[in-house]
Amino acid sequence: MVERFELPSELNIYSALEVRDTLLAWVAEHSAKSDMLVVSAAAVAEIDGSGLQLLAALSNMDQPWRLAEPSDAFIDACRTLGLTQWINKKHLQSSQERAA
Repeated sequence: MVERFELPSELNIYSALEVRDTLLAWVAEHSAKSDMLVVSAAAVAEIDGSGLQLLAALSNMDQPWRLAEPSDAFIDACRTLGLTQWINKKHLQSSQERAA
């Protein structure tokens, strides 16, 4: 079973440094165990550019990763900044249906 990294409910400028340190330690521990890392955004209720920048930096590492269970707040932030390539199309469609 793949162990996921759970992003916190607040992924913003105030928590980015702590989350970065925790995420990097998790990547170092799990990169040898798995071909694909999984990052869950299910609990994210508040996110800003700093939080998304953290994941953009993860995208520049040699370790492939995928996003799991993005919250509506996470999806909205990705839409705003043009980062929807991280989000599975089914999550984008269900988020749009809930907003309608």
